[in-house]
Formats: sequence, C-alpha cells, structure tokens
Amino acid sequence: MVEGHIRRERILDILKNSSVPVSGSRLSKELGVSRQVIVQDIALLRAGCEEIFATPKGYVLYRQGPVKRYRRTFMVNHTKEQIVDELSLIVDNGGKVLNVIVAHDVYGQIQADLVLETKQDVMEFYRRMSTSEAGPLLQISKGIHIHTVEAASERILDNIQRDLKEKGYLVVQ
Repeated sequence: MVEGHIRRERILDILKNSSVPVSGSRLSKELGVSRQVIVQDIALLRAGCEEIFATPKGYVLYRQGPVKRYRRTFMVNHTKEQIVDELSLIVDNGGKVLNVIVAHDVYGQIQADLVLETKQDVMEFYRRMSTSEAGPLLQISKGIHIHTVEAASERILDNIQRDLKEKGYLVVQ
C-alpha cells in the first residue's frame, strides 16, 4: 500500500491528467486501496483547498485555466417539474451549474456537486434523478435551494439572473 501523502499526490495527478470524471473504483484499483480510503483521501484533499467535485460519473478536479471565470450564487424556488427548465436556462446562457445547496432543519446546509455545463448534462442529470427513489434535494426545502454558477463573464451571470427573475425562479432577498 502506498503512503497516504504519496497516494493523495497520485490522485491529484490522475485527476489533473484526465479529461473525463474518474470513478472512485478506478482510483482504488489503480492505487491498490479500498474505495473508502479514496473517499477519505478526497476529503483530505478538499480540506487542503483542492477543488474536487464528486459527480455521478466520478471525481473531477477543478482548475481555473488562464481565462478568468466568474461565480455567483442564486437562490431559487421552483417545482420538481421545472428543474429541466431552470437548469437549461442557466447552461443555455453559458453558465455552469457547480452545485445545489439546501437548508435542512436537522442537518443544516446540505450541498451536492452537479457540474452541469451542457443541455446534455442537464438531461442526463434529470434522467438519473427521475429513475432514482431519492428524488431532488429541493423536496426537503419546500423548493428553495441555491446554485453556485460559474461563467466566463459577469455579463453572462447578469443574463442568467435576469432570466431566472423573469421566470419567477429567483428568490429576491
């Protein structure tokens, strides 16, 4: 078995050199450790400020390239039936939906990584959610949730905000 700090460096190298998400199973097999060890290593890397997203397809390392990216959070409220419309509005405007965050009475803030960048990503997410027994997180927060959205410019984020408001999805504080 590889030492922990060396293994974590190898995880980062694998993620840096991959153009697609890398599954925990693949990492555990390549590094000769259990899936649980990988989960713990990812948690330690995140605690060390590495931006690693856990998507349904695997882990993705977020690295800002030379192009500046902008982020904004949007608090929204809508029904389960409006999920595709809301997410499509964001990606069609050039935004990338990084996550969803809900407030829970018992657990506090619950966050799930999404990393949705295209209409195809949105449709695949909706298909998985529709076939799951779990359902969307917005069900536990009466429809209110937050998305962190990334875009190439503030103008794109302004357009997304305008369109969310026009649709009645944006919660104005």
